[in-house]
Amino acid sequence: MAVVRAEVTDAELKALDRGGIRGIRFSLNLSASNPNPVTTIDMVEPLSKRIASLGWHVEINLAPESIVATEALWNRLPTPIVFDHIARIPGRDGIRHPAYAVVRRLIDKGQTWVKLSVSSGVGISEVGPPTYADLVRLGLEFVKAAPERLVWGSNWPHPAQTEKPDDAILFDLMARWAPEARTRRRILVDNPGMLYGFDRLL
Repeated sequence: MAVVRAEVTDAELKALDRGGIRGIRFSLNLSASNPNPVTTIDMVEPLSKRIASLGWHVEINLAPESIVATEALWNRLPTPIVFDHIARIPGRDGIRHPAYAVVRRLIDKGQTWVKLSVSSGVGISEVGPPTYADLVRLGLEFVKAAPERLVWGSNWPHPAQTEKPDDAILFDLMARWAPEARTRRRILVDNPGMLYGFDRLL
């Protein structure tokens, strides 16, 4: 994954492609520690159009309320979409949050993925480690609905957190979301291979 500016050239994009990059990441959450993010929402569609011919996708890290407010944008994009951090849906809201319905509609169109990446540092789990109990049902619902459109991530090396979570505990959560070995293999091996085009790197 790469983070690029709007003025990136086509030659630079092609060089990144040769180097193994398969998508652009957009961190679109304003915060006190990040008042001027490198990427903005108005960059998503133009860059999506430019990378479509490369077979790349866009990875979106955005507050769930904003995902809902910009649903029309996601439906226009010519590239696959990956919503990071379980679309940042708070565990206390789970499938009742409007963002869940938006993401499910996008998944059903066949171009959208969700990354099962959890960290209390991104505000989606109030319970936090070691159980992340408030996120169990949300993850289970995504696994039940669309195991073919999920990938896992640890959020390592946890750059925004001063107290780093235990990655083994984060991984253990996968066993609760996907108790069947075949489903876990799909999420951990088969799906990433498809999404990131690992066969193109061999």
